[in-house]
Amino acid sequence: MNMPSDCLFCRIIAGEFGAEFVAKNDYAVAFRDINPQAPVHLLVVPRQHVSGFRDIGQLEDGALNGMLDLAVNAATALGIDRGGYRLVTNDGPEAGQTVFHLHWHLLGGAKLNGALA
Repeated sequence: MNMPSDCLFCRIIAGEFGAEFVAKNDYAVAFRDINPQAPVHLLVVPRQHVSGFRDIGQLEDGALNGMLDLAVNAATALGIDRGGYRLVTNDGPEAGQTVFHLHWHLLGGAKLNGALA
């Protein structure tokens, strides 16, 4: 699996920063955002490096379903499935993407209003 050495999320996945994974499976990991926009704010990140949502077709077979399963399971485990949650991705700099490794923001734990992550 090609993992660029300058990609922050690839380095987190490789264990370089000692990030705690709230959830993980064969295809993705989830960890807490360092700048949370909600009481629960996780990043769901595929283990395979793809730059953004526009490149989702480059994911290996099963990876997209693995990411979705991980997001749903994490929401359930953290109890935000009952009240609802938001799953958001930013694709490209004009959309607010700052780390160019596909990732989803899983937000919940309170009524979500206003700007998206």
